[in-house]
Amino acid sequence: MDQDSHCTAERELLEAVSRITTSSTTSPSDEEENQPRAEISCQVRKENPEKDGTQDSSATLSPNSSMTTKELQEYWRNEKRQCKQIKLLFEIPSTRIVEHHLSKYVMYKIIILQTGSFDSNKSVIERRYSDFEKLHRNLLQEFSEEMEDVTFPKKTLTGNFTEEIINERKLAFKDYLRLLYSMKYIRRSKKFIDFLTRPELQEAYGCLRGGQYTKALEILLEVIGLQERLTRGNPVSVVPTLCAIVVCHKDLENPASAFEYGEKALSCLCVHTSHRYYMPLLETMITLAYELGKDFLSLQEKLEEWKTKKDPIRVFTLKELAVREYVQ
Repeated sequence: MDQDSHCTAERELLEAVSRITTSSTTSPSDEEENQPRAEISCQVRKENPEKDGTQDSSATLSPNSSMTTKELQEYWRNEKRQCKQIKLLFEIPSTRIVEHHLSKYVMYKIIILQTGSFDSNKSVIERRYSDFEKLHRNLLQEFSEEMEDVTFPKKTLTGNFTEEIINERKLAFKDYLRLLYSMKYIRRSKKFIDFLTRPELQEAYGCLRGGQYTKALEILLEVIGLQERLTRGNPVSVVPTLCAIVVCHKDLENPASAFEYGEKALSCLCVHTSHRYYMPLLETMITLAYELGKDFLSLQEKLEEWKTKKDPIRVFTLKELAVREYVQ
């Protein structure tokens, strides 16, 4: 394609982008008004932004005119996917009693899946009563009004391990999670998302720091799907996990898989070039592209362009950044 044709293609794409942006800020349809609990992730207007713990990227982003046509296409393809209504379903099918030294507690198995179609990528986690209790206290501090009518199963002095009490709590916790997820500001909050993902991420990064890359990768691949669903309007938030997956694949000598996840992370950062992961990720992707015989020159150009715009400061490698995540 010659230069004039390339410029024309970019202008046409930017005009289409402008139309998409305009239409995405119009008032919701009657169907959307009748479905208040369905998530429209690309919604730009915020009724109460200071309470939104994980800011939607579409609320602050605008396409960068210096982006290539391919990058613009990928960016708006992601935006279009984020406009789909998202709803998660929580099930607690079983429990198990754990006895550890002098303590004894019940672990509740939580299955999280997306409704609307057959979901083959369901997420499975386990949490105990004290985890739910901590979440409830944290949410009350930040969302006192929203939590005003939310009930929480109280502790009992005796009978906590009887089948009757356990079954009652299974149903109560299922309804509790469903109700929390139905409230927009809570389901987007860092505290709610951390409850569902942080223990697994902490374990995964602990394995990564210990050189147990296979185990770390197994956990990270389980978590990333749930993270992406929970943070659909804020794709930048999953970049650290994607980059940790890149590090694991690279150290396990799986360059093709590392490159695949690196591309996903770069697409999340295409308008966030000041992000701390951007330059280390580019450096890693250049190495991987060269090793795989892929186009590394365009990545090298991006890196050089980034360096000309930024002050020369100490930058960690991708692996150094990854091992620093979730360090207490």
